[in-house]
Amino acid sequence: MVKEVIHGPILLGIKSEPATKEDLQVARDLLDTLIANKDACVGMAANMIGIRKRIIVFDNEGTYTTMINPEIIKASGPYDAAESCLSLLGGPRPCKRYQTIKVKWQNEQFQTRIKTFTGWPAQIIQHEIDHCNGILI
Repeated sequence: MVKEVIHGPILLGIKSEPATKEDLQVARDLLDTLIANKDACVGMAANMIGIRKRIIVFDNEGTYTTMINPEIIKASGPYDAAESCLSLLGGPRPCKRYQTIKVKWQNEQFQTRIKTFTGWPAQIIQHEIDHCNGILI
């Protein structure tokens, strides 16, 4: 179900809690909301729809990907970027990102996955994990 996008920086600045199997509907709602906003958004975290759980969804080069309890376990190649956010008003803001990241997460069957991402998908994942950590650009 498509949910309303939250715009309050105070709520978005609170760190999310680990997700459990009981939160799978949140993941589905988050994906529905991302797809409904695909013209303006390439990734979302659950706190963007008012749920403080560690769940992100993103457009992974044409395929939507859901990550439950994602964490970056390795990062290299720092660079300066400028990003916008569907939850924040105003234009792009400066931030620091990494060209290559290694991410550990659980899929929707709660199987642990580890994968290295580079470039644009890596930047999206970092932005959404920042949301999970209560960090706003």
